[in-house]
Amino acid sequence: MSDPATPTSSSSTGAGSTGAIPVSRGRRDLIRDPIATTLARMTGPVIGGIVTMMLFNLVDAWFIAQLGTAQLAAVTFTFPVTFAVISIAIGLSIGTTAVVGRRLGRGEIETVRARATDAGLLGLLLGVGLAAGGLASIAPLFRLLGADDALMPHIQDYMQVWYFGAPFVLLPRVLGSVLRAEGNTLVPSLVMAAAGLLNAALDPLLIFGVGGWQGMGVAGAALATVVSWLAMTLGLLALPMLRARLDIRQISLTRMMASCREVGAIGLPAAMTSVMTPIATALVTRIVSQHGHAAVAAFGIGSRIESLALILVLALSMTLSPFISQNDGAGQQARVWRAIHGVLGFILVWQLAVWLGLGLSGGWIAARFAETEEVARLVSTYLWLIPAALGAQGVIILTNSSLNALHKPRRAMTLSLIRLFALLVPLAWLGGEIFGVVGIFVGVAASYLLMAGISYLALRTVLKRRRRA
Repeated sequence: MSDPATPTSSSSTGAGSTGAIPVSRGRRDLIRDPIATTLARMTGPVIGGIVTMMLFNLVDAWFIAQLGTAQLAAVTFTFPVTFAVISIAIGLSIGTTAVVGRRLGRGEIETVRARATDAGLLGLLLGVGLAAGGLASIAPLFRLLGADDALMPHIQDYMQVWYFGAPFVLLPRVLGSVLRAEGNTLVPSLVMAAAGLLNAALDPLLIFGVGGWQGMGVAGAALATVVSWLAMTLGLLALPMLRARLDIRQISLTRMMASCREVGAIGLPAAMTSVMTPIATALVTRIVSQHGHAAVAAFGIGSRIESLALILVLALSMTLSPFISQNDGAGQQARVWRAIHGVLGFILVWQLAVWLGLGLSGGWIAARFAETEEVARLVSTYLWLIPAALGAQGVIILTNSSLNALHKPRRAMTLSLIRLFALLVPLAWLGGEIFGVVGIFVGVAASYLLMAGISYLALRTVLKRRRRA
C-alpha cells in the first residue's frame, strides 16, 4: 500500500501500489491532466448515458400519455416516491465517490477495494428493505399525497411492479460510482445507455402488447423499467475491471461497519438531501393538483423536460465530484478552485442558450406529449418560465455536489433544506394562491434564482478556508 501521506494519482496508484488495481480503459489521471480537457473527456460519456436514461423517462411518458390523461397523471403522482428511492441510491453513490476518490488521491488501494465492496452490499440490502416497505404502504402513502379514486387503480398497477426493482436501483449506481471515482466514466455510461435502450424497446411491447396479447398498461411500463435496471446490474457485475475493484473474500462485520461509517458520513446526509427533493416535489405536486388533472399532467411533462434540459449540469456534477475528491485528497486545492469556477461560469452561459431553445420550441414539444389543448398550453407556458432559471439551478446542483466531494455533506444538506422548504414550496404555494398554475411556475423559478446566490456564497467560503489551510 502506498504511503497515505504521499499524494498519488489514480493512474500511478493503479500500477504501482501493493494490491494494485490494473488501469482500465477510459480512466483519467485526475491529478495531473489539464483541468478543462480532463473534465470534457469525462463528461462526454456521462452525457450519453444520462441522455439515454432520461429519454426512457420521456419515452415512458409518451407511451403512457397514449393510454389517457388519467394514466399519465397517475404515473406523475408516483414520481416523488420513485425518485425518493432513486435519491437514496444517489446519496449512497455520492458517498462512495467521495470516499473512493479521496482514498485514490492518497494512494490507499486496499481501502478502496473494501469501501467499494461494502458500499455495494449496503445498497443491495437497502433496496430489499425499501421494496418490502413500499409494497406494504402503496394505498395509504398515495392517498396522503392526494391521489383520488380515479387514479389509485393505475398507481397500484404501476407501483406493485416498480417496487420489485428497488434493489436494482441502488446496486448499479453504487457500482458505477466506483468506476467514476477513479476517472472511468466511459464504461458505466455505456452500460447505462444499453439499459435505457432496452427499456425503450420493451415499453411498447409490455404496455400495448403484441399480436393477440393486449399488454399490461401502466404496469408494463414499470416492468420494462425493472428489467432494464436488472440488466444494468448484471452488465456491470460481468465486467472484469469492476470485479477487480471488489474484495468479497475479506468481508467481515468489522470492515463492514468501518465502511458504513466512512461512506455513511457523506452518503447519509447526501441521501437525506436527495430525499428532500421528492418530498418537496410531492408538496408542489399536491399544490398543482388543486388545479385539476390537466395541471398535474402538464407539470409532469414539464418536469421531465426540465430534467433533460439539465443534462449537462447533471453530467458535470458526476464528473466534477471525483475530480474534486481526488485533488482534495492529494492536496491540490488550486486545481479544485479553478475547476469549480470554470464549470460554474460555463454552465450559466450554456443554460441561457437552453432556455431560449426550449421557449421557442415549446409549442412543438407540447403538441407531441399533451393529449388535450389545455395540457399543451400549460406545458408551453412551463417551458418559457421555469427554464429561464435553469442556470441558477445548475449553480445549486454543482455547489451541492462540490460540497459533498469536499466532505462537507451537512452544509450541503442545510442548503437543500433552505432551498426546498424555505423557498421552493412556500413560493410555489404563494404563486398558486395569487396567479393559479402560472403563479406556481413563477414561484418555482424565483426559488431557483434566490438559492443560487446563497449556494455560491456558501461554497466560496469553504473553498477560501481550504486554500488557507
